[in-house]
Amino acid sequence: MTVVHARELTKHYGNRVVVDHLSFTVEGGEIFGVLGPNGAGKTTTVEMLEGLRTPDGGSVRVLGLDPGRDPRRLAARYGVQLQSTALFGRLTVEETLATFARFYPAPRPIADVLAAVALDAVRDLPVDHLSPGQRQALALGLAILNDPALLFLDEPTVGLDPHARQRLWSIIRDTRDRGATVMLTTHYMEEAEALCDRVMVLHRGAIVALDTTKNLVAQLMRDSLVEFETTLPLLAHELTALAGVERVISLGGGRGTLAASSSATAIVGLSRLLAQRGGSLRLLAVKAPSLEDAFLSLTARPTA
Repeated sequence: MTVVHARELTKHYGNRVVVDHLSFTVEGGEIFGVLGPNGAGKTTTVEMLEGLRTPDGGSVRVLGLDPGRDPRRLAARYGVQLQSTALFGRLTVEETLATFARFYPAPRPIADVLAAVALDAVRDLPVDHLSPGQRQALALGLAILNDPALLFLDEPTVGLDPHARQRLWSIIRDTRDRGATVMLTTHYMEEAEALCDRVMVLHRGAIVALDTTKNLVAQLMRDSLVEFETTLPLLAHELTALAGVERVISLGGGRGTLAASSSATAIVGLSRLLAQRGGSLRLLAVKAPSLEDAFLSLTARPTA
């Protein structure tokens, strides 16, 4: 079942187009990632799906409803976790969940939610005493109180340590396995690779890629990657002129990453170029491409 169907979705702020004719679907039961650099239009896109902002063009259906016309009906069927959530610091974890549960006609049992977000052991602890990871887990608990069909997560693990991040990932997977569809915005490429069935990459308000993470890497990054650090700066046109180099992924401060059809040929050319310029290599590595490499390549390209 298609849970989200956006067609030519558009939003302007003044004369600036921040969401540029987006067309995409989110299917039931998947974890769908929305990726993009700051200012790419991720938050605005999700806010239009949630009914918090009105599109200037196009149409959108979420769970079969128009977010602009049926915001109350829709809000009862989705959950939202923000990057940070303002809570009552003196209430305990259990009291916080019980307070928010009153907003819904048929909330999930508090004990069920506490177990789902692994907070049963701190149910009597005041919110002010929670660790950052526990606060994010509580925010996720609040988002699933109404047993939502669709869950929006906005940078759910930002600022968390690796252990807390892994715990949140497990909770997100469990929520999907329970039957919810998850729409996730994140800046962490390893998070998208670990969680998402498909990802949509936005750049300057437009979709530059929409596929599984595996397919994106395979299609966009067929070449091997050569990472280097030099004793003197090099220019992009010097590097792209080298045999075996397909394109420059990143460059600056004496460091760079090249996409190479032949890493051996590219390294020979790079070494010769440096020798001619009186420089040398400080660091050199060849690696297989990742989603982060594909993301950098996609968002470095100008859109039409």
